[in-house]
Amino acid sequence: MSTDRSETRDVFAARLRQELRRPGGDHAHPVSKTHRGYREAACLLTRFDPVRLRLPGEDRTTGGAVLELLDDCSTVGRKDRCVWALKAEARDAALRALAGPEAARLALESNVEQFPDEPGPEQVCLAYLSGWPLEITDRASADDLADLLQAVLWLSLVPGMSGLPDVGDIQRTLERARLFHPLEHLVQGAFEGRTSELDELRGYVGSPRTGVARNAPVPPLVIHGPGGIGKSTLLAKFLLDSSPGRTPGFPFAYIDFERPTLSIHEPVTLIAEAARQLGIQYPLFRAELDTLADECQQTARSQREGEERVTQLHRLATTRAVLGRTSSQEFQLMATERETDLIRRVADVLVRAVAVADREDPPFVLVIDSFEAAQYRGSPMLGRMWAICVALQNVYPRLRVIVSGRAPVDHPARAMTPLDIELHDLDPQAAVSLLMSCGVEDPEVAQALADRVGGHPLSLKLAARAAALAGGETGRMEDLIRSLPARRRDFFRRVDQMLVQGILYDRILSHIANEDVRRLARPGLVLRVITPEIIKDVLAEPCGLRVESTDHARVLFDELSCLDLVEPAGPDAVRHRADVRAIMLRLPGSDRTDVMRTVERRAVEYYAARHGLEARAEEIYHRLRLNENPRSVQARWLPGVGRFLVGAQQEMAPRAAALLTANLGGGAPDRVMEGADQEDWERIAAREVEDLLAQGFTQAAYARLGERRPWTPCSSLHALLAETLSRLGRPEDARKAVSNAIGPAERAGCAERQLELLLLSARLAEEADDLVSADTDLRLAEDIAVGIGHDLEAMGALLARARMVAGAEIPDPQVDRELAMRLRVLPDAVLAGQPALVRAVASQIYAEDPGALDHALDVVGLPEEDETLDILGGAMSRASSERPGLLRDLMGMLDEAVGPQRQQAGGSPSGITDILRLARDRGTLDVLARQLLTVPDESGEIAAGVAAAMRAGAGGGP
Repeated sequence: MSTDRSETRDVFAARLRQELRRPGGDHAHPVSKTHRGYREAACLLTRFDPVRLRLPGEDRTTGGAVLELLDDCSTVGRKDRCVWALKAEARDAALRALAGPEAARLALESNVEQFPDEPGPEQVCLAYLSGWPLEITDRASADDLADLLQAVLWLSLVPGMSGLPDVGDIQRTLERARLFHPLEHLVQGAFEGRTSELDELRGYVGSPRTGVARNAPVPPLVIHGPGGIGKSTLLAKFLLDSSPGRTPGFPFAYIDFERPTLSIHEPVTLIAEAARQLGIQYPLFRAELDTLADECQQTARSQREGEERVTQLHRLATTRAVLGRTSSQEFQLMATERETDLIRRVADVLVRAVAVADREDPPFVLVIDSFEAAQYRGSPMLGRMWAICVALQNVYPRLRVIVSGRAPVDHPARAMTPLDIELHDLDPQAAVSLLMSCGVEDPEVAQALADRVGGHPLSLKLAARAAALAGGETGRMEDLIRSLPARRRDFFRRVDQMLVQGILYDRILSHIANEDVRRLARPGLVLRVITPEIIKDVLAEPCGLRVESTDHARVLFDELSCLDLVEPAGPDAVRHRADVRAIMLRLPGSDRTDVMRTVERRAVEYYAARHGLEARAEEIYHRLRLNENPRSVQARWLPGVGRFLVGAQQEMAPRAAALLTANLGGGAPDRVMEGADQEDWERIAAREVEDLLAQGFTQAAYARLGERRPWTPCSSLHALLAETLSRLGRPEDARKAVSNAIGPAERAGCAERQLELLLLSARLAEEADDLVSADTDLRLAEDIAVGIGHDLEAMGALLARARMVAGAEIPDPQVDRELAMRLRVLPDAVLAGQPALVRAVASQIYAEDPGALDHALDVVGLPEEDETLDILGGAMSRASSERPGLLRDLMGMLDEAVGPQRQQAGGSPSGITDILRLARDRGTLDVLARQLLTVPDESGEIAAGVAAAMRAGAGGGP
């Protein structure tokens, strides 16, 4: 059994403390002179080795700090050694106890050898204590400013310390540096060319188009081009050129959806990030914008709950056709309304901020990077982004939106036709300049390489690297140039580019000193992760190597890890750089293809023999890369495996990419859809149609449904066609489409699809006042679900019948009784897997079964969306208005649910809904709801309110 090192150290330290302390009584004791001395020696060190810590004046270390500082420190584990760090309270006490700046300097100088190799607060402290104050410049890096801030915070506690810069100034400068850091990181290397594109961006941002009023709406500008061409770098260069000295020439927000704090599936996170960045640019409005950013994050939390509810309702066939699609549409509508409201409020603040800054009508530039995943037909994210941009432009007319992604995609929500800039290769002069800035010193060599390589930035950087490895020797350089094919034009250019990149990569690999590592490098490209074990069991044999021991494999792994073409992929794991893999995996076949395919087959065997989702994902990845039948690969799919395969479509042939897209979600380019198996095409198209219907674009959905027929009997497109026809006002055609699909689904053994079609048929019959047919369909669906052992599906069918009967002229309480019985007999563990269905059932039957709501609260709780709070708060207000005597009891319950948070929330909340929000945040909302059900409320408002809150966002009431 292995034990975590830090845990072992903590256990040892605790036992040692116990042994060192005297038995009995309080072990608080005065700090000894030696103890205080070691504290002071360590108080300006970020981390230190206690064995080597010296007191001022000591000629050698004694190790006394180990025992003296044991209680004052926490340990920080490293792979090779353990270091200590003073706890905050001990550090502050030591700093305040110093005799003055001179004592601090002596303590710090005594331990210079403990300074980290890289710059840190220690060096800054020593500079100030030695009388060499640092100048805060606009070009200081975020890391340097963070070190300065930490040093000043420490030194400000030292008695008698003076001459320190203002902490607030440092913090503001640091925040601005962090704002620009992503942009500076993108342009940290050489940037050459793109003069015309930069001029076009300046023209787009700086002035209205000819013949267009100054404040007239301006369409977004989309920058697109192949991977590695420099889209993100161009955007960064433009923003940096417009912000000399990190002072923006106009308000802007740079949104990169590759950042982990942003989600392309949650447009509200874009609004939060924009508000945060604007707060840095306009400090007077920082608090207001930060509050809006926090509100956006709360909205994101509520929307995740809503999306999960929609997903649950779509998961069951018997809830998908009615509750599922209704809730989808409601969710998209409410999300759009909430997001447009938030962005309008951010824009209102920006209008005021610009006015106070006395700037004359500057443009607001919203730059959106890495947007490809949202750019597909029917994308709800793209539709909501259009709504956000329109709302923002209505308040701030001089909005300019610049998007980096694919070429503009048609979308029904599109308000304007976007402008676009397509990036091509760098011009010849810029290509030569880039080569020279990357280390090719001879202009003639740079010119010759550019003539062969072309203007793709990544190809040029690979060429510069290959030239550097050639060492400047004339013969080797000429050999490199001759190895590259002469460039052709038009049709062949892309093929030539890939060929050139492959040759350059091979030239770079040829300079690897260790022949065994060189033999591993190229075939290893097909692996998404390389470890010592994978070298031994997967890579070695196909590469002609005998690696029989783990030690030998580790030696090879360590050398492979040092190559600049690989990057870390976790503990004891590396992978080839993503940009290199993306190129090399697209290259046409070569004499090494057989080796690489052998590696992939061995990878399948290796991962198939292992447990866990990550191993299964790698197995699926390599099966698809080997062009195995998508249907057999689909059988290997497990819930949760998808998160390890996001983005892998780009490394697959169209047929394999379609299977991944069908499972992962999102859209697929035309070439993938054309190469997809019929079943995968139908799943992708069905999701697109679902998205279009959820956004209200029925005609666009119908157009999509006209493609690639006939469909397979089990396809969800049959039900979607009927749904679309119904929404288009063609009820008879809708019922006919359902009727025609039920029989084939039954004969094909597709029980789930048959259930969905029967529920949809019942709904269409009910809408046509054909209640007999509707009842027949629902009873049949329930029987089928019971017959195949799907209890939750049966409950869904019975719920649909109960909702239908509840709306009849003469309600039949027997259906509710049956539903209540089914809810009681199902195990809680089963019910917990479908919270949305359980809530819908409880809210339907609570009048017949008073304990249903309490049961549901215990098993699945209330939805955590804001709508839940509004409904519950409204019910409590109505009940207390009708019976004022209830108010005291209700407020007592609220106070108990919120606890101390009510006093800590910046004053008393303004209403019941705000108090309920605090209860939700504290995790006591369900307990409060159960207490509310015990209130003697003769009006029934409270119970009805809890029931309504149960079904919040789930497609309306019964």
